[in-house]
Parts: sequence; C-alpha cells; structure tokens
Amino acid sequence: MLFDDPAAAFDQVRHIYDTNIAYLRECMRRFVAGEELGEHVRACYPFVRVHTDTVVRADSRLAFGFVAGPGTYETTLTRPELFASYYEQQFRLLLKNHGDKQQVQLEVGTSAQPIPIHFSFAEHDHIEGNMSAERRVLMRDMFDLPNLATMDDGIANGTHEPGPGEAHPLSLFTAPRVDYSLQRLRHYTGTAPAHFQKFVLFTNYQFYIDEFVRLGHEIMGAPSTSDEDKYIAFIEPGNLVTRRVGVAAEPADALGAALPRLPQMPGYHLVRADGSGITMVNIGVGPANAKTITDHIAVLRPHAWLMLGHCAGLRNTQQLGDYVLAHGYVREDHVLDEDLPLWVPIPPLAEVQVAIEAAVAEVTQLTGHELKRVMRTGTVASTDNRNWELLPQRTPERRFSQSRAIALDMESATIAANGFRFRVPYGTLLCVSDKPMHGEIKLPGMANQFYRERVDQHLRIGVRAVEMLRALGVDKLHSRKLRSFTEVAFQ
Repeated sequence: MLFDDPAAAFDQVRHIYDTNIAYLRECMRRFVAGEELGEHVRACYPFVRVHTDTVVRADSRLAFGFVAGPGTYETTLTRPELFASYYEQQFRLLLKNHGDKQQVQLEVGTSAQPIPIHFSFAEHDHIEGNMSAERRVLMRDMFDLPNLATMDDGIANGTHEPGPGEAHPLSLFTAPRVDYSLQRLRHYTGTAPAHFQKFVLFTNYQFYIDEFVRLGHEIMGAPSTSDEDKYIAFIEPGNLVTRRVGVAAEPADALGAALPRLPQMPGYHLVRADGSGITMVNIGVGPANAKTITDHIAVLRPHAWLMLGHCAGLRNTQQLGDYVLAHGYVREDHVLDEDLPLWVPIPPLAEVQVAIEAAVAEVTQLTGHELKRVMRTGTVASTDNRNWELLPQRTPERRFSQSRAIALDMESATIAANGFRFRVPYGTLLCVSDKPMHGEIKLPGMANQFYRERVDQHLRIGVRAVEMLRALGVDKLHSRKLRSFTEVAFQ
C-alpha cells in the first residue's frame, strides 16, 4: 500500500506487525500445549520502501531524513510500540524531503523476512521454559529461529553491497538485527528496552552507579520545580520502578522486582515522558564489554552517549582527581579492528566537547586558568591489556608518548569508535585515579578518599552535560561528520 501520510503509513506497519506477532504467539501457545500444528509456521516483518528517480530533494540542514540519490530503498521494521515516535519521524522527514517535489510515497507491506519465534514472545512471557527438551528440539522444525546471516553490521560498517535488483538499505539495522539487540539488552542490563532513554552515560566503576541511584531517588522524592526537571520515574535492574512524587503508578510497575543478583552490565534509567532522560550503565572493565553494550544500545538510536570513568594519568603534571576531556583516541583495544579500520580517525564532536567543558566549569565553579588547572584536553589511549605496565622494554610507554596521550583506560576509545560507526554522537570525560608511570598506584586508603571527593562531582558534570545537549536540540547534535557518502535515510 502507498501512503503520503506518515501517521497512516505507521498505522499500517503496526497492523501488519501486530497481526503477524499475534499469529505466531497463538501457534506457539498451541505448540506448547502439545498440539500438532502439521506444517511449518511462518510470519514476516513489515517493510517500508521508497523509490525516487531524481537527486532533487527539499533543502534540509539535517544529517538524515533523505535518501542518497535515485533508486529504491527499503528496510524491515519491528516493535512499532517501542519505536513509534522514531518511525513516524523518519517517515515524516522522507515525505517532507522527497514528497513535495517528486510526489514520492511510502510503500508499506509484508516482507519476505521471517520473524524468529524467539522474537515474538511478549516482554514477560517465558513459555519456552514449560517445554520438554524433546519439544524444544521439535520447535526448530515448526518455527523460524534467529538466523545470524540476517543480522550482520555490513550496512553500518559501509561494506554492504546490494545484489542485482536488491533495494538499497533505508536504515542501519534490519528488523532481525534490532530484535536481536533488544533481547541482548534485556539480558545484559536487567531492564526492558522500553526503559532506555535517549542520552546514555557509561561508567567503568560501580561507585558512579551508587551515586546515580542516590541522585535518582533524591529526584523522585521531590516535586518538579522547572521545565528542565521533568523526570517522572527512576528504574533499576529487574524493572524496579520508583515514580516521582505526584506521578501516578502504572499497571506494569507491579511486574518489577529487585533482582537477587545484578546482571553483567546493570542499567539504570532516569526517565522523562518523552524518552529524553538519562540511562546509565556500568559496563565494567574492558573493551569487550564496551563494544558489546554499545553494539546493542545503538539500535535504540540514542541522541548521544558519554563515557564517565576513571583513567590512569600519563603526565607527571596531572594530579589525582584531575579531569581529562578526550579530543582524540589511540585505539589499542582491538575489538573493533574488523569493523572499523584503525586508519579511520575518530574526531571530536564540537557540540559534545563544548557541552562537557561548560558543564565542568559550571559544576566546579572554575574558569580560565583555574579550570585548565583541573581539566586537560588531549588524547586518550585505550588498551586491551590491563597489565600493560608489566610488558618488557616499556614499549607501550613509548607509543603513548609518541601519540601525545595524556590518559589511559580500557573502554573510552571503544565507546567513541562505536559511536562513530553507528552515527551516535559521543564524548569522554575521565577522572585521573592513579599515575602508574609516576609511582602513584591505587592504594585502598587513597582510593577511598578519592572516590568520596570526586565521584559525586564527576557524575553531576555528566548529568549537566546531558541537560545542555538536550537544550541544544537534537537537530544540531546529530552531526554530518558521522555520515558517509551514501548514507541511509533513517537517523
């Protein structure tokens, strides 16, 4: 069906998806009950497609919302209840940028891409646990299972080449790829994907999470006093919901419960009604976790993500507690080498850099030379070797010196590089917690004092930077620096 109204196009997407999901769930219910279904059960994702014969389009200052040139473009879609505002925005921009002058319409239909049965289960369904091992094996014959061949990141990596007669991609992620990541997010963070907000803070220390939890409950216990302060709920692992004073509880809140043990990378969400609040995730230590979580959060199309964590200071002039604002990265993390070649520069994004620096100045109440005394802008090196100090011949130290690096950690370059790769604005503000090259290693007493003095301030800087980016407007935040020659139309 063809549409020139974005809301009508979205309604058709939702109708196709809901109908097909209901069919899969009913068949699965019958299968679990022991009924013989007789034939393979299949339902497919909806798709949206546009076709244009010209390069002419409306003038737009946005970095997204239009196709690269003449041709046919399409993508499969999933979870319309979760992505409603996102899909409608993309549809509206496509029609605005191509519809007026070219009479381009959106075509919506049912694709040939099967919906894996695992991706059809409702949020709190665990019906597969009621089946015997023999029945679970038989499920492979009756339903489509996740197929990794349909979930690669070739589009995002710029390596995807459409075959003869195949449409160009309209989005960085196909529906199965999105569904796969939504499942992983639930597993790794212990919270539902619907709770994730458009601004994300990452940290490599639980102390920051403790402070974020304290801040979240403090906000929930006080009424809203300004337009900026529109947070309505705080959500913790297990989908444990605390509503703000004066905000009514919702029926789904009762389904949440504190988890007996935290997941691998617990997620916490300071929620705004429009989804523009703050999610914070403790990614732990190491580039593997940093890549894993950003691979999956990227499908939610956040407006920005920032790294707040601890680092080793590499300069003797630095003091414990000093801040480092990254404007470049040495990538010795290696987890993205196959996806993003090392010769690709990871540029600083002006809007993010300015917001972080302004937030540091505002929270510390320092300006000019005094601000420079506690914060340096420079290159951050990220390594996958936690014990780099023990390597012979001091080769890492030589490389760090040649790169002019001023700080070292294990996650920041990965988070920034994956932001570049997935077109998600990124930034890094680290805090010096030790200086191993200069004899200042982490000792229990020193560390405890450092944590008490700096974590609260560092977190408040990150939150304030997010508020500044939100006020700036996402139109200015999504930079053309992150878009390739033949970019997909979806943000």
